[in-house]
Amino acid sequence: MIPTLAEALAKQGYDQLTPVQTAVTDPALEGQDLLVSAQTGSGKTVGFGLAIGPTILNENGMLDGATQPLALIIAPTRELALQVKRELQWLYAGAGAILASCVGGMDFRDERRSLERGAHIVVATPGRLRDHIMRGTIDLSEIKAVVLDEADEMLDLGFREDLEFILDQAPETRRTLLFSATVPPMIATLAKSYQRDAQRITTTSKESQHSDIEYHAFNVANHDADAAIINTLRYYDAPNSIVFANTRAMVTRLTTRLSNRGFSVVALSGELTQSERSNALQAMRDGRARVCVATDVAARGIDLPNLELVIHAELPTNAETLLHRSGRTGRAGRKGISAMIVPAKMLRRGQNLLKWGKLNATWGKPPSADQIQEKDEERLLNDPVWAEEFTDKQQAFAARLLEQHGAEKIAAAYVRLYTGQQSAPEDLSDIKDIPQSERKPREHAPFGPSRWFALDIGREGKAEARWIMPMLCKAGAITKKEIGAIRIQPNETFIEISEPAVQGFLKSVGPDMSLENQTTLRELDGPPQLGERGPRKTKRDYDDNRPAPAGKPAWKDRPAQAEKPARREKPKTTQTVHDTESVTPKPRKPRQDHGKPFEKREKPPFRAKTGGKKPSKSGERDYKSDTKPRKPRAGDKPASNANAAQDTSKRFTPPGGKPSKSKGLNRGSQAKPYRGKK
Repeated sequence: MIPTLAEALAKQGYDQLTPVQTAVTDPALEGQDLLVSAQTGSGKTVGFGLAIGPTILNENGMLDGATQPLALIIAPTRELALQVKRELQWLYAGAGAILASCVGGMDFRDERRSLERGAHIVVATPGRLRDHIMRGTIDLSEIKAVVLDEADEMLDLGFREDLEFILDQAPETRRTLLFSATVPPMIATLAKSYQRDAQRITTTSKESQHSDIEYHAFNVANHDADAAIINTLRYYDAPNSIVFANTRAMVTRLTTRLSNRGFSVVALSGELTQSERSNALQAMRDGRARVCVATDVAARGIDLPNLELVIHAELPTNAETLLHRSGRTGRAGRKGISAMIVPAKMLRRGQNLLKWGKLNATWGKPPSADQIQEKDEERLLNDPVWAEEFTDKQQAFAARLLEQHGAEKIAAAYVRLYTGQQSAPEDLSDIKDIPQSERKPREHAPFGPSRWFALDIGREGKAEARWIMPMLCKAGAITKKEIGAIRIQPNETFIEISEPAVQGFLKSVGPDMSLENQTTLRELDGPPQLGERGPRKTKRDYDDNRPAPAGKPAWKDRPAQAEKPARREKPKTTQTVHDTESVTPKPRKPRQDHGKPFEKREKPPFRAKTGGKKPSKSGERDYKSDTKPRKPRAGDKPASNANAAQDTSKRFTPPGGKPSKSKGLNRGSQAKPYRGKK
């Protein structure tokens, strides 16, 4: 390995290289194009940094003066590009490398000035890099190596045309290194087009990926999703956590909710500016914020050193996104936890995501309030403060506290202060995970003593329980709890009323026992004798009872559709093109118009458009406007000009004012064109 890069790794605390880093630094692959597929968190950034070292560094492991860029790193998102730049800065610090970034959302002029001063390595996003190339602010003539990081994500985001444009501008003698978590057909096609005899390196397998991540699936009630997120954050109490949502609106809502509950939280979504997104990630790195609520914009490449917990507040759309979200934790040998919040309505979807991703998760309930309290007590007992040494002033004040209060009271006050700094846990609803086959039918409590009534309207009168029940409640001043069974029969409806409510019901209805829509109510001596309901009548059953028109048989006596005689078909006459004598056309009858012979109307002569229009005679049809002139009415003012009266193109004149002079527009076809001010 190059000495300057080895020293940088040692300073950073690297004891040994990861499998992907070891594979790409093989001396046998020096100078060749590479197509590398490795799982998230495997150290790909340092890997391709080491891989391009022999290509851009001189024999002494150093870089000459910065003029034109020697290496180009392309990443899909702004956050990933800036993170790659930070990683390469410490890796190439000993070699004297100068790095520049070209990402969207940043000041274009600052990037142009940094490129003019010179840079050895340029880290960019596809869209902004293409802008620099088209404006001539970057020169790719000296490029020796091009790295496409997360190539599959760039193609998914629609950067294929930008990547092809950039690669066409780079020299053909360059090295091209493609790093991707997966190698779909689009990546293989891109590799064949822009790589020369690329060596394929695979350091991951779906069976062993994410072995350092512990997966949990928390099944909750639909209304307890937010409470489950709060309890999960409180139980694990990770230094850094990411809560993933699917939409920006959900990010905003969860950020507000968690902030109100006392969590130090930041948001990360596409609607934020680049400076806001950078500040959010920096707050997570500095410890000023511990929870980040983000969309899938943070699902790729984001590396936070103390990120130990990933919560999927909303389930992703596919298993690949689930893997990339979870890959933010458990990186570089560290352990992590990925918790899925699975509401009852999303149970099948959560099971399918784990199945498609070939992941094993522990199903269960979210942490309860009692479990969180026990966890707080455990953290308090193991707090590092008990092993620290105290100053004389602190010990003197502790002695004063012991003189005024007992030790137990002081300890209880400390516990209250410790727990008061945390958000209170939520109480969750119980969900009984019973298979569908073992679920018992719902048992209804007995209605109790009751009395039966009958309405003189039934199924024949379109009676339905949805309007009978509110009618009874309104007329009898009762609620639906006092109404039992409603049995709709063909000509009447039987209703069950609770015995304690009958007296008030009858008093409200009145002695005439009449309800809305001329419906009459009567009381029965006992439960009705209900027969078989039978099939519901069809439309034809109702048509049979309608009176038939005069001179026609009754509806029920008419034959059914299948019994009607078949329509007599007319014999068809075949005619060929060459046979002109086989068919003789019949003479056409003259057209009749209301018993009068048809008179052919003569078409009026054509009139050319002129500036004015002659007034039509009274009663003469105006074919140009297709309307008759309006007859004069009482009160009309005499028109000074007949042409003006018929000219509908005149502009509106306000009352008491004069029409303004036209400036050359809409002045009629005979007006001279407007030439501007003289």
